[in-house]
Amino acid sequence: MSENKDLRERIEALEMRIAYQDQTIEDLNQTITKQWTEFDKLNREIAKLYAQMEEMDNSGGEIVDRPPHY
Repeated sequence: MSENKDLRERIEALEMRIAYQDQTIEDLNQTITKQWTEFDKLNREIAKLYAQMEEMDNSGGEIVDRPPHY
């Protein structure tokens, strides 16, 4: 009988451990997804800046699009 109780306690401990690990994996997955979204956004911004720099370089250094306050 004691052996059954020990086995049951071990199984319960493993089930709890798996539940915590599943939650940790889900949290990490959400974090990675957010980071990739931000990474993609930053890559688009960098590409836009490179395009603006190239445009300025091709126009002889003049600002092609003037800021709204001009």
